[in-house]
Amino acid sequence: MLIAYDGTDDGALDRRLAVREQHIALGDKLIAEGHMHFGTAILDSDDKMIGSMLVLEYSTRAELDAWLAIEPYAVSDVWQTIEVKPVRVGPSFVGLHK
Repeated sequence: MLIAYDGTDDGALDRRLAVREQHIALGDKLIAEGHMHFGTAILDSDDKMIGSMLVLEYSTRAELDAWLAIEPYAVSDVWQTIEVKPVRVGPSFVGLHK
């Protein structure tokens, strides 16, 4: 599971919106390849996007890092803090995107 928070500066939302379509397109590709199970924007109390939470499936951390090296939010200075936690997708959810 990846939890990433955007910057808090005045240009943070503009940076996110500038590459959002590329981020979504890559996410669609990851779903098709079986690497992404779920993704959502994290919102603040005003419903403003301030981060992301993704449930991903990669065999190794190196594969995940290779994805991060091309992920638009990661390379365009949108995500300022990225935390990766190992999780196991429950059996009720496995195969929903395959």
